[in-house]
Amino acid sequence: MFISETMMNEIFEILFHTNEAIFAIVSENVWEAYLVLFLIIFLETGLIVFPFLPGDGLLFSAGVIAASSEMSIFLLVPILILAAIFGNHFNYRIGKQIGDKIEKSQNKLVQKYLVKSIIQTRKFYEKHGKKSIIIGRFFPVIRTYIPFFAGTVKFDFQMFKSYTIIGSVIWVPFFTLSGYFLGELPWIKNNFEIIFLGLIIVTLIPFFYAAIKTFLFQKKA
Repeated sequence: MFISETMMNEIFEILFHTNEAIFAIVSENVWEAYLVLFLIIFLETGLIVFPFLPGDGLLFSAGVIAASSEMSIFLLVPILILAAIFGNHFNYRIGKQIGDKIEKSQNKLVQKYLVKSIIQTRKFYEKHGKKSIIIGRFFPVIRTYIPFFAGTVKFDFQMFKSYTIIGSVIWVPFFTLSGYFLGELPWIKNNFEIIFLGLIIVTLIPFFYAAIKTFLFQKKA
């Protein structure tokens, strides 16, 4: 997927000045705004190097802006749902290719550590795969890596596809419509930056909790 330098600059501007940047793009070209928002959601869910992109906060912001601009919520929601679905599928395919290479590798260290990790991850997906694909949508970082690891362990693709669609259809409207219907409230307008930051912090708590818990368990072991 080709992304121009101008579009990359717009994406980074959105990361640091979310509302103002989206408003600016909408005022110039609403179709470009749809495309930029699509790319951000696609990149966050489709490439493991972009877990830092603010998916939840961005969806909320997009909903707020759709309520007070020419951006249509009836176009915005399907476009972002498609971005989330395509991103997961792309990430799954990358994970599958890497998983194939790892399992075929003749390197002893790879066989000893990485193949063992794949086997353990495969057991996790056999037990929790369906739930993790849907629930993981609501947690930053986690939602970026779940489809990748599902691909590396060759989790059933038809099942993955079904639960990816379900998760996307729940996740995108939840945050986007929340912004659309609540964004015009004076308190939310006046404290939007705090709310945006709060969404990021709250949704990251489970990730840091799990990471700390794993670290302490390994240390104790």
